[in-house]
Amino acid sequence: MNAPLPKNIEITRSTSHWHDQARSLGEEFAKRAPHYDRTGSFVSANYGDLRQHRFFSAGIPAELGGGGATYADLSHVIREIGRHCGSTALAFAMHTHPVAANIYKHLRGEEAATKTLLKLAKDELIIAGTGANDWLDSSGNAEPVDGGYLVNARKRFVSGAPGADLLVTSVTHAGTEGNEILHFAIPFSAKGVSIVETWNALGMRATGSHDVVLENVFVPAEKIVGRRPAGVWHPMWNVILPTAMPLIVSAYVGLAEAAAELAISAARHKQAVLAPAVGDMLNALTTAQLALADMVRLNDNHGFAPSTQLASDILARKAIAAEAVKATVESAAELVGGPGFFNGHPIERMVRDVRAIHFHPLPLRRQQIFSGRVALGFDPVSSPE
Repeated sequence: MNAPLPKNIEITRSTSHWHDQARSLGEEFAKRAPHYDRTGSFVSANYGDLRQHRFFSAGIPAELGGGGATYADLSHVIREIGRHCGSTALAFAMHTHPVAANIYKHLRGEEAATKTLLKLAKDELIIAGTGANDWLDSSGNAEPVDGGYLVNARKRFVSGAPGADLLVTSVTHAGTEGNEILHFAIPFSAKGVSIVETWNALGMRATGSHDVVLENVFVPAEKIVGRRPAGVWHPMWNVILPTAMPLIVSAYVGLAEAAAELAISAARHKQAVLAPAVGDMLNALTTAQLALADMVRLNDNHGFAPSTQLASDILARKAIAAEAVKATVESAAELVGGPGFFNGHPIERMVRDVRAIHFHPLPLRRQQIFSGRVALGFDPVSSPE
């Protein structure tokens, strides 16, 4: 699916390397962004560049063959890419967060996670996942067969699917004590796995978030990496949310920063009466930046102690960042004025792209219920009665 890596590539692990390289690549991504947005085609060339420079293993510890980038580095890289191409940043974030979850587990001595990271770094493998879309339940089903399970499912919103090597997903299995969710990873090259090109969206049009169909796919029992009861809160989400959400939000904060720069540039030649509007936009941007910075702080470079309270704190900051990002870009569009209303203007694409932040866990009203229930001592998702 991907071209082989050159044998003589040198892995540089400094923070400045990852930051500088992201900026350099981002400038190229910005040139391609209008075409990818217009056609709705996947950012394949951008993924090729990221793979060539080993960004897909950047966060894996150096002793395992990765780039040794910190969690804050990963957030910065995604944010920088987001300033140039939102679709590339978001798709890359969707790969980066399951890798980061394995880093978290590796640092706590989980041998399976260590083996996974070694493999990912060795072959610079790319992941596409479906976890958040499945949330507490999961679509599809698994039927027990000799040696494992036969899986049938249709997974939606699989960002980065056209450029990925591995699908990380889950399905429902009817266990002896009720439905349970099985988690596993399978190669996109496995028999019965296919991509159905359904992604034709308002924004983030080049993420390749197509449907992935699993038709009688055999999953060996030893490949099941997690089991949990269906439909209820599980502690695994207390690890996933503090790992995933800051990286996802980073893509959108990068978009907002780029929009603000465009707006200030467009407004400079206009009357000073626009100063309050610019100030209002910058306040919204600062709110988004502060919310993201605190999410990264709470992750503590994979050092956080998982808890439902921390998950709630992360989701609250995601909601704050989401509203602030949208407000920033809306204000920026007003300041740019009429030219930004035309297809092909960068601000027009950004206005559409930031709409997608609402759909990541959790949308505002659901987050408010979640956090309110946690504060009151209830289970975050079940009925209190």
